[in-house]
Amino acid sequence: MPSPGWHSPLLLYTTTLSPYGRKASVLLEDLKAAYRNFDYDVNQINNSKNEQKEPWYLKLNPSGVVPTLVDRERGDFPIFESAAILLYLEQHYDPENKFTFDPVTQPNDYSEMLQWVCFAHGGIGPMQAQAAYYYMFATEDVPYAKKRYVDETKRLYGVLDIRLTDRDWLAGPGRGIYSIADINAFTWVNFHAATGIETLDEWGHVKAWSARMLDRPGVKAGFAMS
Repeated sequence: MPSPGWHSPLLLYTTTLSPYGRKASVLLEDLKAAYRNFDYDVNQINNSKNEQKEPWYLKLNPSGVVPTLVDRERGDFPIFESAAILLYLEQHYDPENKFTFDPVTQPNDYSEMLQWVCFAHGGIGPMQAQAAYYYMFATEDVPYAKKRYVDETKRLYGVLDIRLTDRDWLAGPGRGIYSIADINAFTWVNFHAATGIETLDEWGHVKAWSARMLDRPGVKAGFAMS
């Protein structure tokens, strides 16, 4: 059970090396750099001890996984699901829309961002997670499952590659503007080796985008934290 004495308005429950958790930590670090008075606390969850299944945590996140964000400024309001956390942080803690688009004045850009958030959350994340499970953790070799999920992950990378042709970022006008759409997809793509996909050479635009992401200070800080 976490101890009292917190001071920052936001508390992130996460664990190391989690593509889900890293989405939140990257955006939190981006916000921390962008807004002088922004800060947050972190509580590392010990998955090896099944801490994420303890009753106190299940009250915050009935799914019993990381990450979970608790907003102590809004009555200890809990948010689970990594993409929902990104959208929540943008709604309440990015007043200048530095990492999103204004849905009123930039409706098309905002819709594009949401489309790519949904694409990654409903496609890349689940497919790549299954590919990684059968490649690294399954107790028996299931060649059909391995091939199915790796092939689908590669197809989704291909979709990203098409989108990133002549673009730097997934959403926004021109060559695009860095946003939560990029964060939401990248933390998974960065774990491609866990599926047996050794390099991104097959998808040159994705590889270049990945390099741009890894060069961002918020990504470096968020990955170091989680």
